[in-house]
Amino acid sequence: MDNYLYLILNLSSIALPFAFSFEYRVQYFRQFIALLPGILCAATLFIIHDIFFTRWGIWGFNSNYLIGKDLLGLPIEEWLFFICIPYCSLFIHYCKEFFSPQLKLSPVATKFVVYALLFFLLTTSILNSANYYTISAFILAAILIGLAYYRAPELLSSFLVSYVFILLPFFIINGILTGSFIVGEVVWYNDNHNLGIRMGTIPFEDMFYGFSLLFIPLYIDREIKLRNNNLA
Repeated sequence: MDNYLYLILNLSSIALPFAFSFEYRVQYFRQFIALLPGILCAATLFIIHDIFFTRWGIWGFNSNYLIGKDLLGLPIEEWLFFICIPYCSLFIHYCKEFFSPQLKLSPVATKFVVYALLFFLLTTSILNSANYYTISAFILAAILIGLAYYRAPELLSSFLVSYVFILLPFFIINGILTGSFIVGEVVWYNDNHNLGIRMGTIPFEDMFYGFSLLFIPLYIDREIKLRNNNLA
């Protein structure tokens, strides 16, 4: 059964959100359909990135926890990851938006957090320019945060709070993938290309990698709706 672990993690992550996707108040299934173009755009970007990083040995996969089916050098489970994780994570965001829409940062707090994050991400990237994972994760997150602060501050202020809640299942799923509670790991990382800082077994960069993976679909959905409203 070990070789089904990554697949089981993917499927179990969407089980509960899918069961409640048709709940009449949140109606997440409709939200997901609207998010699908953004999710596919993010998945395409991250899969291309993933293919090259795997080839370059920046990270890789433990065949003991895979079913053995690859596509373009990536396990099929890794392809599923870029659909399953956004599905379950953004479910949390939309539940928060429906039941507690007031849970968002104030404009002053948003400005402080944005400036602090941009300073940290850009400074750390400059000081660690040889660490491919660090600079790719941090620069993309910085671009998205800066763009969203300029174009969609309300969305950003809301999602920053949502992401705090999303981090709980993130730490569980990603913790198992990186070696928590199991022998070895499902996904291994070459610490020559990251900061070498772990949150348990999870590379620190993963927190910003995850932020970008989830925020891109929300931002694209917002831009599509805004354009459609302007055309109406």
